[in-house]
Amino acid sequence: MHDLYHPRIFELAGDISRVGRLAQPQGTATKVSKICGSVVTVDVALDGETVRDFAIETEACALGQASSAVLAAHAVGATVAEIQQTRDVLYKMLKENGPPPTGRFWELRHLEGVRAYPQRHTSVLLAWEAILAAIADARVGA
Repeated sequence: MHDLYHPRIFELAGDISRVGRLAQPQGTATKVSKICGSVVTVDVALDGETVRDFAIETEACALGQASSAVLAAHAVGATVAEIQQTRDVLYKMLKENGPPPTGRFWELRHLEGVRAYPQRHTSVLLAWEAILAAIADARVGA
């Protein structure tokens, strides 16, 4: 369990930025884990293919909160392609023993220990699924 819940996970989980809702989001999505009951809601505003503004509400375990914190800290200024690529690399890290994400979202490496606990994968991926769904919602309204 030490691989899962080490000090940096708790630091990240306790310091999520951009918590709340945007006054006028272009896109919104809520994702719920049927496995653990975690809920993540994301609001986004885009400037073309770049996230201009972002807000998140997370009700999840420390692992889901840590993943949300990494996303929240670096979403603004990230491109849609960068977010999609990070979600894909994170998925492969958890499900296929791939390397952790690099670049602005490098701190997701702290969640590598989760790969040994498949029942926790959904919680770690939830914020990433929510932002991609919010981006899709923004594109529909554009």
